[in-house]
Amino acid sequence: MNAETATPIQEKQPHSGPKYIAHWVLKTPRRDKLVDWYKKVFGAEVVHSDDMITFLSWDEESHRLALVSLPRALRFVFPFGSRLRRKIFGIDHIAHSFGSLEALLSSYARIKQQGIKPVWCINHGPTTSIYYEDPDGNRHEFQVDNFPTLAETKKYFDSQEFADNPIGVNFDPDYLLERLKQGTPEKELLKRGAGTRPGTRQPENKKTLTWRTL
Repeated sequence: MNAETATPIQEKQPHSGPKYIAHWVLKTPRRDKLVDWYKKVFGAEVVHSDDMITFLSWDEESHRLALVSLPRALRFVFPFGSRLRRKIFGIDHIAHSFGSLEALLSSYARIKQQGIKPVWCINHGPTTSIYYEDPDGNRHEFQVDNFPTLAETKKYFDSQEFADNPIGVNFDPDYLLERLKQGTPEKELLKRGAGTRPGTRQPENKKTLTWRTL
């Protein structure tokens, strides 16, 4: 191959997508309830509020969430509108990552003390995930990566284990927290089945998403 016939090396194009999610906005007739919920679950602080909108943040971003008020009468017209919509179309949930399993379970314990329980706890394989729903039914996934590198995570997605069960295995967060406090290494607790209390029967896992998983 000579210089005339060689295929020129393509220069790597810079990533053109956005760097991260800066914030999201929810419209709600239950603004006060949602403000209280996000304070408890996310540790959010109100950075601005007026008759129309409330801005909240819980990290270095000036505002992570905005709540826009809808007429309160809509609470009675569409009492479960967000939950029904999520099961049919549109955004199903937003995922938020924690730096360690200990941080994820510490968050779970803090939120539980305030009377808020998760709607679903599952080890998907790539992540260990705890799901919550706000008063309007908007769902949030609190997760931690089960593998130390992105390369290992991508490899798992191409594994037979994931092909056989892409949904995952349910777990008991209290049992997982017990094992963590007993000194079991996080590496062991991040494996599928590590959070299944002995004697607990797992529901049959299916390859297709169901109304239960959604």
